[in-house]
Amino acid sequence: MEAFFVSTGIVALAEMGDKTQLLSLVLAARFRKPWPIAAGILAATLANHTLAGAAGAWITTVLGPQALRWVLGGSFIAMALWMLIPDRLDEGGGGKAPRLGVFGTTLLAFFLAEMGDKTQVATVMLAAQYTGWLWVVAGTTLGMMVANVPVVWFGDRVTRHVPIRVVHMVSAVIFAGLGAAALVPGLADFQDAGALRR
Repeated sequence: MEAFFVSTGIVALAEMGDKTQLLSLVLAARFRKPWPIAAGILAATLANHTLAGAAGAWITTVLGPQALRWVLGGSFIAMALWMLIPDRLDEGGGGKAPRLGVFGTTLLAFFLAEMGDKTQVATVMLAAQYTGWLWVVAGTTLGMMVANVPVVWFGDRVTRHVPIRVVHMVSAVIFAGLGAAALVPGLADFQDAGALRR
C-alpha cells in the first residue's frame, strides 16, 4: 500500500501546473462536457501509466541492485530539478468540432501529452523502486485524476487559488528526498568497498 499512497501523492503534486493539467483546462473550456473529458483522462492515464509501470518493472530485471539504486537516485534528483521548470501548453486547432468526439479527442490528446512527461517518468521510476508496480499505476492514475478532474469541472478557479510555485517546490523537495534515500545506501556501500580495498 505504501507504493499506492506515495505514487498518488507524488503525482498529484507533480501534476499541479503541468501541461496535462493545462490541457484539462483547455478541453474543459472548449467542449464544456466534463464527463467525457474525465473519462478520456482516466482511459489515457491508465493506458499510458500501465506502459510506464511495465517499463519500470522491466528495468529491475535488467539492472542489478547497485546500478538500479544509482539510476533511481539520479533520476529522482533530476526530477526534482525538472519540477522547478514551469510547463506551457501550445494551443491550436481553433474551435473546430472534434472528429473523434470529446472522449476520443481527450483520450488521444492526453495520451500523447503524457508521453515523456514528468508524471510518466515518475511512474517508471516508482515502478522500478516498488515491487508492486500495479499499485504504482493505480496510485499515479489516482494522482492524475485528483489533480485534473477538479480543473475539468471548476476550470481556472482551481488553478488560481493554488500556489503552483509552492506546490512545485514541495514536489521538488519530495523528489530530492527520494533521490537521497536511494543514494545514501549506495554511498555507504561505496565507502565500505573503498575501506576494504585499503
